[in-house]
Amino acid sequence: MKNYGLENWSENNFAIKDGEVIVNTKSQPSLLKITNTIRAKDVRGPIVLRFPHLIKKQIQSLYKSFDYSIKENSYKGSFKAVFPLKVNQFPHLVQAVVEAGKELKYGLEAGSKAELILAMSHIHSEAHITVNGFKDKEMITLAFIAAQSGHNITLTIEGLGELKTIIEVSKESNLSIPNIGIRVRLHATGSGSWAKSGGMDAKFGLTATEILEATKLLKKNDLLEKFTMIHFHIGSQMDDISPMKRSLREAGNIYAELKMLGASALSNINIGGGLAVNYSQDRQSAIHNYTLEEFSSSVVFLLGEIMDAKGISHPNIFTESGRFIVASHSVLITPVLELFSQDYHENLLDLKKSNPPLVTELHELYRSLTPKNSVEYLHDALDHIESLLTLFDLGYIDLQDRSNAEILVHNIIKKSLFLTKDIHTDELKQLQVHMQERYLINASIFQSLPDYWGLEQNFPVMPIHHLAQVPLRGASIWDITCDSDGEIGFNPTAPLYLHDIDLKKEEYFLAFFNTGAYQEALGMSHNLFTHPNEYTIEITNNSFRIINAEESKNILEILSSLGYDSQKLLKKLKHDLSRSEFITEKEKSATLSKLETYVYQNGYLRTTT
Repeated sequence: MKNYGLENWSENNFAIKDGEVIVNTKSQPSLLKITNTIRAKDVRGPIVLRFPHLIKKQIQSLYKSFDYSIKENSYKGSFKAVFPLKVNQFPHLVQAVVEAGKELKYGLEAGSKAELILAMSHIHSEAHITVNGFKDKEMITLAFIAAQSGHNITLTIEGLGELKTIIEVSKESNLSIPNIGIRVRLHATGSGSWAKSGGMDAKFGLTATEILEATKLLKKNDLLEKFTMIHFHIGSQMDDISPMKRSLREAGNIYAELKMLGASALSNINIGGGLAVNYSQDRQSAIHNYTLEEFSSSVVFLLGEIMDAKGISHPNIFTESGRFIVASHSVLITPVLELFSQDYHENLLDLKKSNPPLVTELHELYRSLTPKNSVEYLHDALDHIESLLTLFDLGYIDLQDRSNAEILVHNIIKKSLFLTKDIHTDELKQLQVHMQERYLINASIFQSLPDYWGLEQNFPVMPIHHLAQVPLRGASIWDITCDSDGEIGFNPTAPLYLHDIDLKKEEYFLAFFNTGAYQEALGMSHNLFTHPNEYTIEITNNSFRIINAEESKNILEILSSLGYDSQKLLKKLKHDLSRSEFITEKEKSATLSKLETYVYQNGYLRTTT
């Protein structure tokens, strides 16, 4: 995994320069410099860095690709897109999305009342709002209010009951009626972990019979001119383009049939989301089998072909791909607190002036290791340690000799495993598992990487410095939660190698990339670890600016959010301490001061061993 697979997943957003990860735009600041600038203000624990320029890059890439395909295929409809708020509702992210998409009239999609309020309060009137998911009368009325306020909004109905409620609200008020969309239940299914979003057993959508009934209801109640969109979605993170092509043929023919049945205002097909993001650091583990250009070209060509065959004008194309837009913009950076080493560092080696021949030979094996001889020398080292342990049992070597032998053999194994990382044998896999180092990070996987815990989705991870040095240590990662599932285990088939670092002398930082989609929205406060401190980073031609600093909740705020009376708790703690015996008044005062300091900090660890 050369350079931690940077060339596979980073889309040239990040690079390595002078041994550090840099943000590959304008002044190219290093992540280490940004991190140290933030930590200089006594910030501890994990941090989330947002790079809004990457959101703008993705939005522009999406529009550019579809606009090019429209031009190349002489397509008569236009391209429009909305960002689904369920992907990430955090304020600075939403503000960045709205600002980055302003010129292109990039819109928002809401799936709940709260998200609809958020969309109404942030979106520009020229951009679109689409509303998906199950709705009650109040949510539908909110959409009427949005239309009355001048928003270009489309209510996508998920069942005939919702359409009946829309009709009811339209009769009860004089508010402007929003555009109406119908989510169609396709026979075609998607691919990947979210394939169940499509198919006849999908949670959402109307069957062919229900679509015809909905059309009749719209016509009967003089609302057919408000029926402007059909919508489908076959799943997030599509790994194969073939199911999308099948879905387009099916949805395109439904659209054409509805036009021929008299739905004259129908002018939009919303193909949902699903554009995949590459999370894999291994070139052999491709996440998807298509490019953005192939995707847009296939969509435009197929819809044009269907409409031309039936003599129907080309519809506008909507997409709702949120993961593609924001995954890359966010980086989680966390310090390593401790290495739970099972072996010995080379600096503990204490060779004598005269050593047993086998120890001398081990030392020579270690110094002479190359990719070509590593397997042979590894076998020699394993044989030598058995002989040396026997000699120790018989009293022929002393404890220092044994220690030197163990250190040398462990380091020979460690170096050999790295040099043979492309060779896959059962022997080497077992040695890798045995030799792995556990890196304790100051973060919660449940809070910051919930899709790893829930779906076993890997995220690109790498150190942000020391990259001029060869990492030799096969690594697993432990978080600080009190839960055995808070671990990213060592994978012998796709091993992660990190550096041996003396944490008493320096800090060591790991970065997790492509964490901007869903992770913050789904993160859970396991052990009451809350959302990390977050910062927006604006990169200029000469430097960078840190803005929108959002501090993590402190301990009292965390408890308050659960319904506890935080001031009452603090008062009780102070009272109990003031009544304690066996310490002086001066010590009580100092301890009370510490207590006050601690409860107003976040819950992440602040000290290392």
